[in-house]
Amino acid sequence: MPELPEVETVKKTLKQIVVGKKIQDVTIRWENIVQYPKEPEAFQEEIKGQTIEGLGRKGKFLLFYLDHHVLISHLRMEGKYAIYDQGEPVDKHTHVIFHFADGTELRYKDVRKFGTMHLYEKGKEWSLPPLNKLGPEPFDENFNSDYLYQKCQRTTRNIKNTLLDQTVVAGLGNIYVDEALFRSRIHPLTIASELSKEECSVLAEEIVHTLNDAVAAGGTTIRSYLNSLGEMGLFQLQLFVYGREGQDCKRRGHSIEKIKVGGRGTHVCPYCQKQK
Repeated sequence: MPELPEVETVKKTLKQIVVGKKIQDVTIRWENIVQYPKEPEAFQEEIKGQTIEGLGRKGKFLLFYLDHHVLISHLRMEGKYAIYDQGEPVDKHTHVIFHFADGTELRYKDVRKFGTMHLYEKGKEWSLPPLNKLGPEPFDENFNSDYLYQKCQRTTRNIKNTLLDQTVVAGLGNIYVDEALFRSRIHPLTIASELSKEECSVLAEEIVHTLNDAVAAGGTTIRSYLNSLGEMGLFQLQLFVYGREGQDCKRRGHSIEKIKVGGRGTHVCPYCQKQK
């Protein structure tokens, strides 16, 4: 699933190619992707004639700012956006097509059909699902060691599941939680409330550092992730633990192990990340 760095990269690349384009029409080929308004016809009518003024992001959500509305898009597991010329063949995994007045099209493809779209009037997007349930993201000024420590103190969950909770911190997923915990030398099964203030301080810093490094590298390409220009991310070359089961730890040479945490495959160096 694309996480904060991948969605940030998609935002940056889309910004280069769709800002200023006027939406002439919309084709919806898989109605379940449109979550609000519930009626596809209402979605189409409201968005037609509007121009894309800019793009934003909150956590893993991509925001298209239009004249009067905000389109909130979640890519889920396999969602992708790309620009095409009108008349180019449309494959079976293309589910929403935004037809622009200049003869180009922005196509949303999603092999698994898990992606979602919400269209709200400007100003209402932060008070309604899905954005109203999100916690701060690591780049927000109110995400810091004190905030993380207070959140950890109030839960009996392990630290990995705590960080994956989007109401605690928005934008983190399996890859970057594993990487940040390794960089912080914290075992993912550690009970969050058992972390000290100092450990939370280190962890908050490493979360930000990890995401900054990943954004700079264009995200991580593990299977099918590409940005909107068809380019791969390169952060997979810098990974310490994720996807490196059985390989030597880059710090100590001990073998990286893969365990299950909350049903998710989790990568850990048992030497660098000793379990309390």
